[in-house]
Amino acid sequence: MRFSQLPRSIRQLTTHVLAIVLGVVLTVSTLRVSPSQAEPAPISPTADSQQLIAQRSSPATTAIGNNSFVTAAVNRVGNAVVRIDTERTVSRRVPDPFFDDPFFRRFFGDSFPRQMPQEQMRGLGSGFIIDRSGLIVTNAHVVDKADKVTVRLKDDRTFEGKVLGADEVTDLAVVKINTGADLPVAPLGSSSNVQVGDWAIALGNPLGLDNTVTLGIISTLRRSSAQVGIGNKRLDFIQTDAAINPGNSGGPLLNGQGEVIGINTAIRGDAMGIGFAIPIDKAKVIAAKLQRGEKVDHPFIGIQMLDLTPEVARRINSDPNSPVQTPEINGIFVVRVVPNSPAAAAGIRPGDVIVEVDRQRVNKGEQLLEIVDSSRVGQTLQLKVQRGNQIQQVSLRTAQLQDAS
Repeated sequence: MRFSQLPRSIRQLTTHVLAIVLGVVLTVSTLRVSPSQAEPAPISPTADSQQLIAQRSSPATTAIGNNSFVTAAVNRVGNAVVRIDTERTVSRRVPDPFFDDPFFRRFFGDSFPRQMPQEQMRGLGSGFIIDRSGLIVTNAHVVDKADKVTVRLKDDRTFEGKVLGADEVTDLAVVKINTGADLPVAPLGSSSNVQVGDWAIALGNPLGLDNTVTLGIISTLRRSSAQVGIGNKRLDFIQTDAAINPGNSGGPLLNGQGEVIGINTAIRGDAMGIGFAIPIDKAKVIAAKLQRGEKVDHPFIGIQMLDLTPEVARRINSDPNSPVQTPEINGIFVVRVVPNSPAAAAGIRPGDVIVEVDRQRVNKGEQLLEIVDSSRVGQTLQLKVQRGNQIQQVSLRTAQLQDAS
């Protein structure tokens, strides 16, 4: 019998039963596929889910967190960082053909006043407070030959600064301001604990943009001034990829804990993505002497040198224009002797090879510089020198570097 031939009441009852059964089935199915609050449903790798994954926190973001360690470091030190403005008056004579004309000068004579135009030179740098009384450390080149030094605090207060001392060889200077109140101080760390790959945070006023912060890492340690290309300095720099630009000079380089580990110095105009800082351990020693008005000793011997290896020696000997023949050994080849220097007085000659200093073997210029720098001005050093095939013992007495001309 067909469903349409059944009595109407039976057909209605059957329809209601089927509807109830279908509703129960759909309800059970929905319960099975609906995610519970305790167990989120997995997201399939669709295009939308890929966008969601990209928006999740990266490992770096997770490590830094919402409260950045950079923010904490800047908050700890920022108020102690200052801006240093300098002014210097430069007089220059502008030649005037009218005044220099012999016919004109016969009437007025040499006593006629010449025009001496004056030009105001302005400079900008950074520094940071190391003592509540107002002692500030900066770079020597920031305040070099300045007639007026103005120190601006982060709260925009300005004070006249007095340069207590400066040392060009280490590019360090100490400035004093008198505020009549305690000042915020930058906590000093130790550069001896710094490792390659550590965080580096540079603070200062680069290009006149006050209160600027840049972030990077320590790229390398003990980068010598000779390698950097400034032979008139005696420093082993901390190298960083944190941006250090003109105006950053004298500002602090911080570690991740907000401690000063170096003093920023912008010394290479062609350096792209590379900055240098004076290690704070070196700066502590020099700054202590400068604030007392003491002169910083820098012993020197007065030679221009080259690291010698057998390969380098063979290249020198094969050059037909070379004035000397050098032994094919490891040592320090003397390229030039400074006139009236300790080396000249001791009889050192170009072409000599220094192999020992005070019984210490030396193969690189950095080793010799370290020995000389750790000596005292006026101290006698014993050098073993090879000249051709002859070995000679030479006594050499160090002198003060600033006295060299």
